[in-house]
Amino acid sequence: MTKKEVLTKLESLGNEARRKHNTKAGAHENQFGVKMGDIRKLAKEIKTDHKLALELWKTGNIDARQLAILIMEPKKLSAAELDQLVRSVKFAYVADWLYSYVVKTHADVETLRQQWMTDDAPMAARFGWSATASRVVKKPNGLDMKALLDRIEAEMGDAAPETQWTMNTCLAEIGIHHAKHRKRAIKIGEKLGVYRDYPVSKGCTSPFVPIWVAEMVKRQK
Repeated sequence: MTKKEVLTKLESLGNEARRKHNTKAGAHENQFGVKMGDIRKLAKEIKTDHKLALELWKTGNIDARQLAILIMEPKKLSAAELDQLVRSVKFAYVADWLYSYVVKTHADVETLRQQWMTDDAPMAARFGWSATASRVVKKPNGLDMKALLDRIEAEMGDAAPETQWTMNTCLAEIGIHHAKHRKRAIKIGEKLGVYRDYPVSKGCTSPFVPIWVAEMVKRQK
């Protein structure tokens, strides 16, 4: 499929309710409002097409970028190219897809993580904290948990929304997976109160760290 054909298809799949949902979540106007299931279905039809993926990414359209993430080949991206993709993201949903399907599997993710962790750009920092949270869970060796907690305690309360979300995730993962630091992680969550009143659907776990950690630890038992 060509870029034009894909965009025409995405536009035909646009949904007003989805557009409103995206907008409420912080999306810009360059979107069709395609449901995630429809994007995944279209990606399966196209399969892998890295060239097309990059063309779709350049449109800036939210739905086109989500589709691009599913059909691109991470191995074909240099570290510099991946960094450019990260810095061009404007919407959290796209950021999370890009991290899950591309960034976390990239060969240079650790080098980039270290760079992003000291970056002033909120979206780059978001990816840095996402990658750090993943390391907290899967590859904690070499991570200074105390230093991470010190930084979260000092910075998360005033962090930009893009960054605050994944800093909070990192705090929760430390509390969930590292019993030695659990009390302090919970204490920091209580002190900062980030997402204390965050609305959640029935059956979902609150992102407020004291509640989140307690629920996940209970499930581990």
